[in-house]
Amino acid sequence: MKVFKFTISLIITLGLIILLNNSWIVSGNRIPPLGKFLDPFHGFWQNIEPGNYTGEEELEIPGLRDQVTIVFDSLLIPHIFAHNDEDLYLAQGYVTAMHRLFQMEIQTHDAAGRISEIVGDRALDHDRSQRRLGMVSAAEKSLKAMMENTTSRTMVEKYSEGINLYISSLSYNDLPLEYKLLDYEPEPWTPLKCALLLKNMAKTLNMGDKDMQMTNALNLFGPEMIDVLYPDFEGVSDPIVDRTNQWKFNAIILDTVPMAVPDELINVKKLPPSDPTTGSNNWAVSGSKTATGSPLLSGDPHLNLTLPSIWYAIQLHAPGVNTMGASLPGSPGVIIGFNDSVAWSVTNAQRDLVDWFKISFENDTKEKYKLDGDWVNTNKVIEAIHVRDKEIFYDTVVHTHWGPITYDESFHAENQLSQFAFRWMSHDASNEVLTFYKLNRAKNHDDYTEALNQYGTPAQNFVFAAVNGDIAMRIQGKYPVRRKNEGRFVLDGSKSSNGWQAFIPNDQNVMDKNPERGFVSSANQYPVDITYPYYVTGRSFEAYRNRRINTVLSALSSAQPSDMMKLQNDNYNLKAEESLPTFLSYLDSTKFSKQESDAYVILKSWDYFNNKDSEGASYYEAWWDNLLPLIWDEMNTEGKVMTLPSTYNTISLIKQKPDLTFFDIQSTSEKETAKEVVRKAFLLGVEDILRWKSGRMNSFPGADLIDYPKVEWADYKDSYIGHLLRLEPLSIHVKAGGNHDIVNAHSKTHGPSWRMVVSLEKSGVKTWAVYPGGQSGNPGSEHYNDQLNRWVEGKYFSLLFLQKPEDAGNKLFYSTHLNPEPK
Repeated sequence: MKVFKFTISLIITLGLIILLNNSWIVSGNRIPPLGKFLDPFHGFWQNIEPGNYTGEEELEIPGLRDQVTIVFDSLLIPHIFAHNDEDLYLAQGYVTAMHRLFQMEIQTHDAAGRISEIVGDRALDHDRSQRRLGMVSAAEKSLKAMMENTTSRTMVEKYSEGINLYISSLSYNDLPLEYKLLDYEPEPWTPLKCALLLKNMAKTLNMGDKDMQMTNALNLFGPEMIDVLYPDFEGVSDPIVDRTNQWKFNAIILDTVPMAVPDELINVKKLPPSDPTTGSNNWAVSGSKTATGSPLLSGDPHLNLTLPSIWYAIQLHAPGVNTMGASLPGSPGVIIGFNDSVAWSVTNAQRDLVDWFKISFENDTKEKYKLDGDWVNTNKVIEAIHVRDKEIFYDTVVHTHWGPITYDESFHAENQLSQFAFRWMSHDASNEVLTFYKLNRAKNHDDYTEALNQYGTPAQNFVFAAVNGDIAMRIQGKYPVRRKNEGRFVLDGSKSSNGWQAFIPNDQNVMDKNPERGFVSSANQYPVDITYPYYVTGRSFEAYRNRRINTVLSALSSAQPSDMMKLQNDNYNLKAEESLPTFLSYLDSTKFSKQESDAYVILKSWDYFNNKDSEGASYYEAWWDNLLPLIWDEMNTEGKVMTLPSTYNTISLIKQKPDLTFFDIQSTSEKETAKEVVRKAFLLGVEDILRWKSGRMNSFPGADLIDYPKVEWADYKDSYIGHLLRLEPLSIHVKAGGNHDIVNAHSKTHGPSWRMVVSLEKSGVKTWAVYPGGQSGNPGSEHYNDQLNRWVEGKYFSLLFLQKPEDAGNKLFYSTHLNPEPK
């Protein structure tokens, strides 16, 4: 009996050891080793930081040439003081990894198609897609360009070295929380990961296209209707640069390019999505319009909002450089920021940098394809995808002269895309790291120009201002010389002449300096006036934020930094101003129910501001969300999705062509015009609001004793900032105004990821900034989201820009000395 009891006890003990020291998959989710995870001395408890938590005052760091001093201010922003570039970037890598290591790793694994290594086969489809987009090969080409330049090589090598020195210092109890949750350990960093991070940003910003969707539309509606629905230029005023008839250069002229429009429609449901709400604002105001007589520069890039935040604020100081601003965790230097002499920011340029080519294969083996009259060999690349707890998955990807065949019979065969090759500008080598090295050290407009001459992708609108009074805008990227309609539709891949034959020279890109109106601005709108000699096309161009910004800036005089902050947080809905009166005029109020009548009154009295307590904003959004599907129901034919006409053009057609055949609802026997569709959408919108209110009532105790709650915009929009792993307890819902098409472009999940205002005064540059999160990537730190409330409220922090460590004074949180190893 004793032996039996002992055996049972031993089995239970061994079972508990196995259970508590191994991770398990439960309902598709990985459960961490609970023994390790719950260990009070090494587990997740160690990630909870006390409010006064500080790092080590002295650290010995191998590889340093001299001592580096890092001053952390009250926001945990590091101000790095080094005696040379090598130590500067090593320290930047070290301190960034200290606060954002998991973010850096998960983003570069994402770019490389390696998420399956961490979470298992549920990420296999995603990883195959990333590999088939050519992300890794694109990063490898850019890395080669970086390594061929002494400066950029030093940057990425020393930055990587700093990250690895931090990783090597970690034990299990030091690991970020996410590693413990996933039962995963960080791997060594490589310079390739720096390139992958930049390619991932390029994918976010410049992979949008509509070639296949437009080809479907051309098939269904014909070329004349295409020009009505999708005009190249919509006639909206205020391009980024307007120099009508003043383009004084000899443009490159090419022959026309034939289109390849197959008879069958193309299924495009699985193509990489590109969020139309991703945008940005930036502007610079000349000293002639400011109170100080010095330029003011503002920038707020709009991206998907996450925790940890996309950006990591930092100051970099070494001989020849003193710069501060927003860095990308995983890439050296400052991406958006300022120094003692200049400031700069970016918005997405929106130009089409993706083409799809119809390939004619010799047979189903895809060994050869037709090119310039010959059967040429494809290149088959075998991608080995390591899947956690499973065998390696081998995926064969066919590559052509144009690029990879992203979808084929083995990967989403239902798309019927096995004959199409993907060409992306970011497949080409580029060295953006060098651009930011030069921008960080720029002293004037000439330096800014030289820095941008190195820049390829993703194409951006770079705003600039200098202490000497100059302001400028340059739309910089590597742009193919487009022929009419090139980039709008699928191209014939059987002739190399149908590809990109030339690129616009840097000095012929769109740019402006010190315009007479006293400001430059961009907000993702059409880039240039129609006399610019090159064909311009893009997936979409913004039509409202830019005009609101320009209206406000035109009226300003004696502008203060507070005026720039107010404009960045402006909630005025120009789209509603230009559409709602027409919509309301179409309604017949004599037939309204009580709820419809209440909605009508609210909308009639709305001031067009999407402030967080606005009810009119909620009713308008519900109306609009129901209107688009009713109008464009023809765009979802047999599951073959097409691009919808732009918001601006849709409203223009409602006003100018109310009898257009597209306003007829396909599912009804009646013949509708714009008026009937607008009316029906209004009724459906009110029904949506009532359902929302009913849901809110059910969540309130005693709701039966009160009338329906108000439908305030912040509640209806329900903005959400999600953790990178989509963990609800680590994510945050916020009550905020704004929306897409509004200067404060804070929609449900996207918004201003960094707000910055810089006053470039000769007595000293002054800067204010804020972003939705905090410096630390650790949810157990008070600096995880300590900037979020001020960001929501439209308030800013004055950035501490130091000339030497001692200047921190009472704003010092703590400081660390990184010391070379004793010789």
